[in-house]
Amino acid sequence: MNNVYLQLFIEFFQIGLFAIGGGPATIPFLMDLPNRHDWYEVSDVANMLAVSESTPGPIGINMATYAGYNAAGFLGGIVATFSLVLPSLIVIMIVAKILDRFNKNMYVKSSFGMIRPAVTGLIATAVWGIFRTALFMTAEGKWQFPVLLVLMSLGFYGLMNIKKLKKLHPAVWILCGAIVGIVFKL
Repeated sequence: MNNVYLQLFIEFFQIGLFAIGGGPATIPFLMDLPNRHDWYEVSDVANMLAVSESTPGPIGINMATYAGYNAAGFLGGIVATFSLVLPSLIVIMIVAKILDRFNKNMYVKSSFGMIRPAVTGLIATAVWGIFRTALFMTAEGKWQFPVLLVLMSLGFYGLMNIKKLKKLHPAVWILCGAIVGIVFKL
């Protein structure tokens, strides 16, 4: 087994094990990976997120596939994806087996109650990290303040919160964003 595949397996297994809360919770881990490996740059996370959001499937799995492919090609994508979902598969099989016995236990209830704030913090960190990277960092990793992008983001946010427009499918918003990007050459 090539060393990069073992590294991919270990890194994405750890991400899958500790990214409680689903795909968005993987983002802080994916933003940290470039500090240890040269598989991609921190600025690439925004592109990974855009590709992951615009393709079918869970965001965390799509991002793992993208990162693994970027690091080691097709097999790297498979290794990263498999190792990301493996901890969940193992944990859910164990939990399903024993949860019926312990679902009324006060320690189990308390632990689930305390996991929620931790997951909320992970997701908030991911949202802030993507917001900061997508809007305020150049491809070279330098800080900028692109007034047009910030205003457009606020505009999209405002439109998405209008009651009648909330019913639009997310694909419509992604398509609108792509069209605006083409028109304004962003």
